[in-house]
Amino acid sequence: MVSKAVVNCFRILFFAATLQASNAVSNYNVVDFGAHGDGKTDSTRPFLRAWLAACRSREPASVEVPAGSFLVGTIVFNGPCKNEILFQIDGTIVAPSDYWKVGKYGYWILFSKVKLVTISGGTIDANGANFWACRESGRVCPPGARSISFERCNNVKVSNLTSMDSQLFHISVYQSHDLAFENIKAIAPNSSLNTDGIHMQSVTGITVKGGTIMTGDDCISMGPGTKNVRIEHIACGPGHGISVGSLAEQANEDGVQNMTVTDAIFTGTQNGVRIKSWARPCTGFVKNIVFRNVAMRNAQNPIIIDQNYCPDDHDCPHQNSGVKISGVTYKNIKGTSASDIAINFNCSASNPCVGLELVDIDLTYLNPPNVETNSTCNHANGSSSGVVIPQSCF
Repeated sequence: MVSKAVVNCFRILFFAATLQASNAVSNYNVVDFGAHGDGKTDSTRPFLRAWLAACRSREPASVEVPAGSFLVGTIVFNGPCKNEILFQIDGTIVAPSDYWKVGKYGYWILFSKVKLVTISGGTIDANGANFWACRESGRVCPPGARSISFERCNNVKVSNLTSMDSQLFHISVYQSHDLAFENIKAIAPNSSLNTDGIHMQSVTGITVKGGTIMTGDDCISMGPGTKNVRIEHIACGPGHGISVGSLAEQANEDGVQNMTVTDAIFTGTQNGVRIKSWARPCTGFVKNIVFRNVAMRNAQNPIIIDQNYCPDDHDCPHQNSGVKISGVTYKNIKGTSASDIAINFNCSASNPCVGLELVDIDLTYLNPPNVETNSTCNHANGSSSGVVIPQSCF
């Protein structure tokens, strides 16, 4: 049976192919609207004027960003539009060096209420280093900005995009459906905080295929209300791995369900595949999750469920997580662990994990190689089959 995520992916790919085949007759180059590719001239208004022209066109249209470096401040590309739009980036879009100019708004580049849009190629550089330094210094800082965000969008494809040094999340998707991300690169230093490669919440029908994510936080994170997601062929690291959560930040939350992560490689990451929730009362749940065909290369916590998540032991309520976790499969996960605990299921005492399944697992301790890896289970129930190393703790 074909999953909804795969169907949605085919729908988006068909849309993109139709748009490219149409040879959009309305082409809007940002330079023609006054943009300068010198990296110094503020091109925010020319970008907006080009977008508005494309959005109002009655024919398929394209917004073109040619070679060069274009300085753009906080910008919103609003919809709905009257047609399909190809947003072609051949150059680089850069944020102001003054991190306050975008950091106080929470977003840098925002697509809102758009559909049938393809964003292709190019680089966006948020110049996040000074913002990270501000946070580490203890000075008064803005809340920070996500580099490119999608809110209330549908039928959007993003391909071959490189995001550099985002202040916070590189790509954020919220209250949207049927989006595809292909061959995405997200790059930030390992020491940068909250620089998730892709974060999604309250979404359905999302596919992430191909790409390299090297950041200081989760490569990909799924928040409450995420369902029908497929992630494949991702190279993750450095970073914190691929995470469901954090969950239970609020008492009333939607669940996360129907997600598959396959053919991924984790290199030097803090975690591999992780589900995390705070130890708080919550209406949320996690179910029907599959992690398969995964290679671990010196991952600190290759397989982990943590329902007592508490970074830096700060603001922790010392309760039990209300998030109900069920039906999680780990299949054909192999490689090396940077710790002797390769499988760690730390579930909720009041809502134990059920239906966990380990199939063909082979995780060995990297250093020293003669020390066996172990698994730990707290309030976790499940089954194992095939060769499972370390031995299952169920």
